[in-house]
Formats: sequence, structure tokens, C-alpha cells
Amino acid sequence: MATLSPRARRGAHTPPSQEVRSADRSAGELLAAVTADAQHLLRQEVLLAKTEIREEAAKAGKAAGMFGGAGFAGYMVALFLSLAAVFGLANVMDAGWAALVVTAVWAVAAAVLFLLGRSRMREVSPKPERTIETLKEDAQWARHPTK
Repeated sequence: MATLSPRARRGAHTPPSQEVRSADRSAGELLAAVTADAQHLLRQEVLLAKTEIREEAAKAGKAAGMFGGAGFAGYMVALFLSLAAVFGLANVMDAGWAALVVTAVWAVAAAVLFLLGRSRMREVSPKPERTIETLKEDAQWARHPTK
């Protein structure tokens, strides 16, 4: 009958290597115990990592929602500023021409942003070049480890 540690009696999970203590265990049993302990530790670390990732993903989701709200608020600011500009220009020119001037300013801003975005997008490479290079090096080393 196995003797339980105080920790095990409280309900904490004990690795298999701590369940049986005996001075005459074979090397195979000791190796199995070490392997079981390592597996238990690895499982605990993976569980901790999953929990941390879930918590961080929830935080990121909330932050993304706030960014979305900020984007909508910024859109509303731009809309009402545009309307204010149209009404302001309508005091010096016809309202139709004022709206056309404000629209032209927005068109120029859109064209500039489009051109900047397109030039930066051309610099993006969808292939992970460094990873491919290191994988090729690893494969070559695996074929010829002495070189």
C-alpha cells in the first residue's frame, strides 16, 4: 500500500514517482518515474501556457473592441467636421461648390493614403524568407552533420 504525502492527502495531484518510495527500486523503475515526472511537468507547463494565452487573448479582444469604437468615433468626427467645413464655405460661396471643395480635399487625402499603402504593400513578402533559409540549413546539416 502506498503512503500518501500530506500534499496528496489535501487533494493535490502527485506525480506517479512520488506515490511509491522504496530503496530497492530498479533502474528501469527509476527511469520510468523520472519520465513520468517530466511528462507531468510538461503537461502542467502546457496547461499554464494555454491559460495565460486565453487570458491575454481576452484582453486583446477587449482592446480591439475599443480600437473599433475609437475608429467609429474618429469617422463621426471627420463627418461632422466635413459638414462644418461645407457650411462654413457656404457662407462665402454657393453650398454646392462648398460641398464639392470639401469632397475634393477628401479625394486627395484618399489618393495619397492609397499610394502610400500600395507602396508599402509591395514591400511585404508573404513568404517567410528567413525561416525557409534556416530550414534549408537545418536539412543540409541533418544530411551532413560533420560539415
